[in-house]
Amino acid sequence: MAESLVPETHVLAIASHVTSGYVGNTMATFCMQTLGCEVSAIHTVNYSNHVGYRRFKGRKSQPEELAELWDGLKNARLDGFDVLLSGYCPSSATAEQVGRIARELKSRSRTKPGSFFWVLDPVMGDNGRIYVAEDTVPVYKSLLKDADLILPNQFEAELLSEVKIHDLASMKRAITKLHKDYRVPHVIITSIRLPATSSNTPIQVEEDLSASAKLTIIGSTATDDMEPRLFRITVDALPVFFSGTGDMFASLMVARLRQAAQDADVLGRASWRSPDDVQATDLPLAKAAEKVLASMHAVLKDTAAHYDAATERLKAEQDGALNEGKGEEAEAEKATQRHLSLTRAAEVRVVRNIPVLLSPPDMECFKAQHVTIHENHG
Repeated sequence: MAESLVPETHVLAIASHVTSGYVGNTMATFCMQTLGCEVSAIHTVNYSNHVGYRRFKGRKSQPEELAELWDGLKNARLDGFDVLLSGYCPSSATAEQVGRIARELKSRSRTKPGSFFWVLDPVMGDNGRIYVAEDTVPVYKSLLKDADLILPNQFEAELLSEVKIHDLASMKRAITKLHKDYRVPHVIITSIRLPATSSNTPIQVEEDLSASAKLTIIGSTATDDMEPRLFRITVDALPVFFSGTGDMFASLMVARLRQAAQDADVLGRASWRSPDDVQATDLPLAKAAEKVLASMHAVLKDTAAHYDAATERLKAEQDGALNEGKGEEAEAEKATQRHLSLTRAAEVRVVRNIPVLLSPPDMECFKAQHVTIHENHG
């Protein structure tokens, strides 16, 4: 029998949407509903499929559409949300509109600490490249003071903190700045890539996603003085790129953090923040991340196996058609079909893996660890 998952929770999810596949709200809604949350979704884009296919139809939502839908929820008295999860915003104007909704919800909770919690995923770019308009960055910076938990990847953390992250010491400086300057209570940095020669750290991430590659997150819940309490979780990487993993991580964190905060009896505290005597690895944020990564690794391992099988089938089909259709046009069409087939095969198999979402396996392999940093002042 599955464990009791989360307390009654109503989430407003504002992110992208695809008709086919699992990214953005399509991923987030399924994951949160599976773990027992009621979810209302507002879409910032409506596409046929994710852009990794290189072929898609649809359009971006205008900020006015988001405002209209929000007004509709209020008019029908359907705006009693415990959590806001916000993700991809295609423009600074859309991000500003999300901020207005968040501040309105936050203002209602002033007299009841912990009654509203904003999880902000500042989707701006990765691997050194911004893929939103550059004027979106200062908008996100202006939103940080109202967020309870932010989930930037390493590149986004650099953009927000203005600290170049090249080792654990600079990672700590970036997180400390997010805590102290922007007053963000909880931070988790994902997709961490540190050089193999980086001092202070055994948590390097290999760039080639080889069999020995590792992926690491580093999280922190601030003390009352906004000092970081750092923990890390390192997992084996898989040699396939999957779209929607950030959305999966964020949405599972909503449910699991709500559950962990209830277990720690901090749902009635502002931003669900633990007292200062709670160690980093005992934080609800760390306990939630352990379960999230255990579930995700199982889902992605199954997806990778499915992808490998699809690759073998495709190779066999192409080998059997070597004498069919020669010429540049035919080769281009084969390449296109191969790309579309493999992209489809890499769609995260979240629906087929409900049991591991409900009961994360191999929890001992995903335990949070303390981060010890020796600053080098030499």
